[in-house]
Amino acid sequence: MTTDRAASAPGSMPPAIRILVVLSGTVLVLAGLWLARDIFGPLALAAIIVIICYPVGPAVVRRGAPRWVGSTAVILVAYVVLAVLALLMSFAIVEFIRLVTELLPEVSAMTSQVTAWLDDLGVSAQIGAQLSSLLSASNLLGIATSLSGSAVSVGTAFFFVLAYVIFMGVDVSRYAGAERVFGARIRPTMDRIRAYCAGVRRYFVVNASFGLIVAIIDGIALYILDVPAPLVWAILAFVTNFVPNIGFILGLVPPAALALVANDWVTALIVVGVYIVVNVTLQVLIQPKFVSDAVGLSLTLSFFSVIFWTFVIGPLGAILSIPLTLLARALVLEPDPSARWLRWLSGDDDVAAEEDPPAIRPRTP
Repeated sequence: MTTDRAASAPGSMPPAIRILVVLSGTVLVLAGLWLARDIFGPLALAAIIVIICYPVGPAVVRRGAPRWVGSTAVILVAYVVLAVLALLMSFAIVEFIRLVTELLPEVSAMTSQVTAWLDDLGVSAQIGAQLSSLLSASNLLGIATSLSGSAVSVGTAFFFVLAYVIFMGVDVSRYAGAERVFGARIRPTMDRIRAYCAGVRRYFVVNASFGLIVAIIDGIALYILDVPAPLVWAILAFVTNFVPNIGFILGLVPPAALALVANDWVTALIVVGVYIVVNVTLQVLIQPKFVSDAVGLSLTLSFFSVIFWTFVIGPLGAILSIPLTLLARALVLEPDPSARWLRWLSGDDDVAAEEDPPAIRPRTP
């Protein structure tokens, strides 16, 4: 009887209507993020960089330095990280453009051989023509030109990242004192923020560690096999290690294709075999255990988050997919005690050990 009155009480909303309202609001938010992806992407990257570098600030302050010195240290470390990333990506892009220019004759010759082989097999001439146009010199040069042309937009986004890092690095020390100002009533919110930041840091430390190992092994193997530009593909292996589940394929295809063009099919098969052995052993058998302990996301959700955030904010979403998914879970599910089972479904096994909130007893008249 009490339940019926509560359901029909003024201001209450039927469950179906509430679900529709939540879904409509979610669609509007995601549409706004998609429209503002050129702004949100650099902002999210800057926030992640500051979160990773934040422990440097309190460590400096504990040694007796003023708070502004700690904020400056966070900004400087963040700038060093961004500078290293920018140098690595710039080197990889320049080397890729150089390789495309130098290997155009080999690519054209291989395309002609493949087209003739398809004709001998009786394959439709249209397929051969499409393959020829795909691997044509003009098309490959167009890809290289688009990469160099996108440098302006990347540079603009990088400028915004640098500016965001300064502002966030200064403000983060102020936000850290919120509990001291407002008391224990905001402690649950601050605990969720700290847990989220700690999970993001663990995730990137784990991925960077395994990515470095994979990049070194792959780079040495490519150097021994005499595949052109092994350092470029080692950098690619390191970067794609931050893309869950499908990063291994993204890092394998370019060096394998290059080995086929510049060397022979035997070398290409050896490259594929080395990548499978190294990456499956480290990224599939060992790394997921550490990543699961760091972030607590199911494999299905991790894979879906890559596709979802790439669609929302572009290629940067593939690298930031796990932190953004963790943020969505922290904002939507963690404050709601009734959503504990959804958190468990998402891969958060620690929620099963949490105590149930105390039941609210009805007031006696």
